Amino acid sequence: MKAVGIKNGRGNADAFFIDDNVPDPIVSSGRILVAIKAFGLNRMDIMQREDKYPYPLLPESGKILGVEFSGLVEEVGPDCTSNFKVGDKVFGLAYGGAYAQKISVSEKMIMHIPDTMSFETAAGIPETYFTAIQAIHLVGGLEPGQTVLIHAGASGVGQAAIQVAKLGGASKVIVTAGTDAKCDLCRSLGADVAVNYRTEKFADVVERETAGAGINLIIDLVGQNYWHANTASAAKEGKIVLVAAMSGSIIEAFDLRALLNKRLWVLATTLRTRDSTYQGKLRDKFVEVALDNLRLGRMRITVDKVFPWSEIAEAHKRMEANTNAGKLICVVE
Repeated sequence: MKAVGIKNGRGNADAFFIDDNVPDPIVSSGRILVAIKAFGLNRMDIMQREDKYPYPLLPESGKILGVEFSGLVEEVGPDCTSNFKVGDKVFGLAYGGAYAQKISVSEKMIMHIPDTMSFETAAGIPETYFTAIQAIHLVGGLEPGQTVLIHAGASGVGQAAIQVAKLGGASKVIVTAGTDAKCDLCRSLGADVAVNYRTEKFADVVERETAGAGINLIIDLVGQNYWHANTASAAKEGKIVLVAAMSGSIIEAFDLRALLNKRLWVLATTLRTRDSTYQGKLRDKFVEVALDNLRLGRMRITVDKVFPWSEIAEAHKRMEANTNAGKLICVVE
């Protein structure tokens, strides 16, 4: 089969090439072979391309990038107990290998694509929505009536988190984003307040919008740069869920009393390092919380741009420049 390769195993976006001599994946017990139609891009792909991925990868991740995809079932492996059959339109999550014509994945990690949804849209859903649902429900334990602050609100995860929080009963959702246009996008998805962090301090906005009470649940993808303002913005017994650390991971001169004074919970979570049993449970939670809402249009994703996979380098450059507002998708030719 063909797959996206990286010259010398790592490098910048121009190191990508289409490798036409890659062995087909093996379909073992409990696994499904999918002929990929489209795949979504994520920032972890940049780190892995540069050989700078910060967390230990499971052996199943392999060398081929990509963790979310859509396509057609090509083969059902032995001992599968789900109702997938050859020709079914599916989308799902993988530990790696989605930048390719074919992928072998656990039956626990795929779902049928609703009739109302394209391959391109479906390919951009799993990583973002699974991450948002994990952070808000499984880890953050959102309760109806609570307030939520979401950083990087215009990112794929941020957009999903806005909608998951609102439909989960949040009384107020505040987000941060880097441009006025991105703030407008967040409001269109249901955010009650959007803060352009380049022109306004989000901690001041939180103080005003909550009358000093603070935020019950903070979903943070930024890390270092927001740590002190996050603890200042959190309500008593509030939760800070750390999903990523895009600005860095080292916190200088941190006073633990910032946590003790408010009895704060600080929770960190990753998705890719979880085993397939956990991810299967998360898939089931996604089906419960989001799938019908996506099918009916009550939830959505914003697709920023669709590229042919021959232009994977340009797609990565757009992601690295942070000019996209929403998902970048590649179509497998």
